[in-house]
Amino acid sequence: MFSCRTPDSPLRTQRHSAKPGSLPRRSAALLSLALLFTLAVVSPSNAAEPSPQATPIQSYPERPTPSQPAVPGSPSKQRPAPEPPRTEQYTLSHDRYEKAVAYSRAEYLLYFVSYVLSVIVLLLLLRLGVAAKLRDFAESASGNRGLQGLVFVPMLIGILDLCDLPVHIYGHSLSLHYEQSVQGWGSWFWDWSKGEVLGIAFAYVLVLILFAAMRWSPRRWWFFFWLATLPILLFVVFISPWFIDPMFNTFGPLETKYPQLTAEMEKVIQRTGLNIPPDRMFLMEASKKTNDLNAYVTGLGASKRVVVWDTTIQKLTTDETLFIFGHEAGHYVLNHVRNGFLFFAAMLLVAFYVGYRGLHWALGLWAQDWRIYGSQDWASLAVLFLLLQAIAFFAMPIANGFSRAQEHAADVYGLEVIHGIVPNAAEVAAHAFQVLGEVGLADPNPPPIITFWLYSHPPLADRLVFAYSYDPWSKGESPKYVKPNQP
Repeated sequence: MFSCRTPDSPLRTQRHSAKPGSLPRRSAALLSLALLFTLAVVSPSNAAEPSPQATPIQSYPERPTPSQPAVPGSPSKQRPAPEPPRTEQYTLSHDRYEKAVAYSRAEYLLYFVSYVLSVIVLLLLLRLGVAAKLRDFAESASGNRGLQGLVFVPMLIGILDLCDLPVHIYGHSLSLHYEQSVQGWGSWFWDWSKGEVLGIAFAYVLVLILFAAMRWSPRRWWFFFWLATLPILLFVVFISPWFIDPMFNTFGPLETKYPQLTAEMEKVIQRTGLNIPPDRMFLMEASKKTNDLNAYVTGLGASKRVVVWDTTIQKLTTDETLFIFGHEAGHYVLNHVRNGFLFFAAMLLVAFYVGYRGLHWALGLWAQDWRIYGSQDWASLAVLFLLLQAIAFFAMPIANGFSRAQEHAADVYGLEVIHGIVPNAAEVAAHAFQVLGEVGLADPNPPPIITFWLYSHPPLADRLVFAYSYDPWSKGESPKYVKPNQP
């Protein structure tokens, strides 16, 4: 993903703040763990950051209006071609710098508070016997296991998510305060509610499969559950563009409103070798909810499509949008989708095995205190949730390290694929990063431990410097991915 903050959206994957419109992580811990390993998160490194007092923000030319996107390679009355500024490093005005740092630190703290809170709530549910009481109520309601799960799973997840709701509310208030979100509270709560329903529905299906696997093979359930989880995840990715995404945002044909942009994107698509016709290019009305920017490829097979946010067209030129799209296309061309799925599937297998061993260990020590009668007891689900929370937390640096490598490769591909299509591609890409940072208040110098733990992309400052300096053509070197003889 291209990104600049939150892991719950295609763009804002640089920080961890809850975002309505995605499946709640704590509401479906089993699915959450799997999704954690298949979604991106963002990351930075130790690029030297300018002093806030010594780095005035650059003055950029006026951008084209949404109704008149710029055409690459031709002068634009909406955005005249001035003398540089050259975008050699990520710079912010003193005011934006202070806001970026404050917003970043608040989000980092919020993530860790959210994790600690979720662990405390699960421990209390077990220690106070709440999970056992929920089990007793579900079993008294029906003798059928499926109906018992229909009672138990929503109650357990509902309690967890209600306890976590204040963190989500504070996260949204932060985004409103720092002008990252423009979504009203009514709309936000409606998105949160829809996300809850989806999360509980997916969790119910997975939990039924989990306990069926436990009954069928008490010692190998972790493996059979893993086998069942993979096609479900692929199915969710496949149907999301058609059924899930439209529940939270409005989409329309890109060509209808922006035929010029569509034509330029087709040039990039032809060079990538992807098969994405214009009728699979969509405009998302992101401006109803966010000021953030993005353009990406989503879906699998027949559901694969290009999505461009209207905010991107409003705040970036066509050339800059093409670079963002080239980056996203790189994930498909370089087989990042396949490789990432295999990598994270392997991590998921390890996580389920550790969860299996941890569940028996925990029940051996505290089953009597928690009034849990075995691994197939409904109340044991709270123990498994607790274990998976811990596993996901400590696995995050591994997942993010893998993701950072893929994101850097996609940056290289994006620069190479627009070379020759977009004049001065390096400056275009660097300036796109600059605008993304300004708009999204990207942290100019995140702490190394935060970079290591939470970031799934290289730091924006590093990405900008790399984009500006990457030029194998002038050095007589061969590009890494898009060779000169490629169409």
